[in-house]
Amino acid sequence: MPEIKKLLIANRGEIALRIHRAAHEMGIKTVAVHSTADADAMHVRLADEAVCIGPPPAGDSYLNIPNIISAAEISHADAIHPGYGFLSENARFADIVERHDIIWVGPKPEHIRTMGDKIEAKVTAAKLGLPLVPGSDGPLESVEEAKRVAAEIGYPVLIKAASGGGGRGMKVVPDDSQLETLMSQAGSEAKAAFGDATVYMEKYLADPRHIEFQIFGDGNGNAIHLGERDCSLQRRHQKVLEEAPSPVISPGERERMGGLVAEAMAEMGYRGAGTIEFLYEDGKFYFIEMNTRLQVEHPVTEAITGLDLVREQIRIAEGHPLTLRQEDVVFRGHAIECRINAENPRTFAPSPGLVKGYHAPGGMNVRVDSGLYAGYRVPPYYDSMIAKLIVYGTTRNGALRRLRRALEEFVIEGVTTTIPLHQALLDDPDFQQGDYTIKWLEEWLARQES
Repeated sequence: MPEIKKLLIANRGEIALRIHRAAHEMGIKTVAVHSTADADAMHVRLADEAVCIGPPPAGDSYLNIPNIISAAEISHADAIHPGYGFLSENARFADIVERHDIIWVGPKPEHIRTMGDKIEAKVTAAKLGLPLVPGSDGPLESVEEAKRVAAEIGYPVLIKAASGGGGRGMKVVPDDSQLETLMSQAGSEAKAAFGDATVYMEKYLADPRHIEFQIFGDGNGNAIHLGERDCSLQRRHQKVLEEAPSPVISPGERERMGGLVAEAMAEMGYRGAGTIEFLYEDGKFYFIEMNTRLQVEHPVTEAITGLDLVREQIRIAEGHPLTLRQEDVVFRGHAIECRINAENPRTFAPSPGLVKGYHAPGGMNVRVDSGLYAGYRVPPYYDSMIAKLIVYGTTRNGALRRLRRALEEFVIEGVTTTIPLHQALLDDPDFQQGDYTIKWLEEWLARQES
């Protein structure tokens, strides 16, 4: 059974720091890789070793596979953890890592490849017994085929890119007259963003929630679920706030769907952390995709289960069995995560720059995952998320009160942040009651503007 002694973290920012902390607590040395823009980043300062892998653009650094492999070789790292984003769901990278006899802290490359293709993922999910949104059996080959499928499932329909995500290559088609035009636009967007013009069709659900289940597998046919997260508060398909458990999922639904996804992952022989994402409407779940990596919002699951998900990833990569059996998983209390971005809270324009003052909130059951410090310069080259605030309470109302207090304490000076947005959300009666869907936040923002 391999033992990881030195772990290279192929990422940056708060997730790189999160992985470093878990590794150090396990007695594992860390290697930070960084672009020239991140030379003074906190994860670079705290790691045992650091290797510069290129200039600021991600394509020349954090997405530069030869440079990352070279960094692992010169530092004698025996494992690589990709975090999330960047190369975390790149099956070719995972293959290359393993071919270099370096431990890949992640799923098997073939599972990354299968579930990364949204059409193949749907086919696989159907074989595994997961409920699907009605739609095309595969990629749309022609406008005539698209019209036939749309007539079968009923308008409105959704045209989606087979590759990529983030809402690009996605078009809602209200009726037959607009299908050809919008299908062409979706294909063009997908080609420009992902190099792949392939699209498929799904029934457009009017007003669902976004519910995802956290799973873990040991790669040998054993898998468990760690409950669901509600990620319905989104803007332009980007998550803004997440909570666990969902305010609308009953214990019976949790047990049924959680059991279903765990069985599916066991049948796949899935290894490591993964998330099965569903749309949920009128009491029904519809599979949309699987993320074969750690999620940004994993801390809320850690809060209600008491399990360190990064530690578990590393243990499984070393060949150990799962820490818990399903019957050992106990869900306690409620957790909420706010994504704090360096953005204008009204226009969402990016706000990079020098952090002149920084004070993180504290107190019982308050967690901040961030690489910020006073004097740090937020670079303009990467995602604008600069911190995650996670609170836990024995009840949802208790968590909301703690979140309000923590946001009041949070000080980030010098750059504009979305902290005021989260404070305003807390004042809304619908949010307080947990009464929201994936459309709710954008409608709420539009009301604030009017």
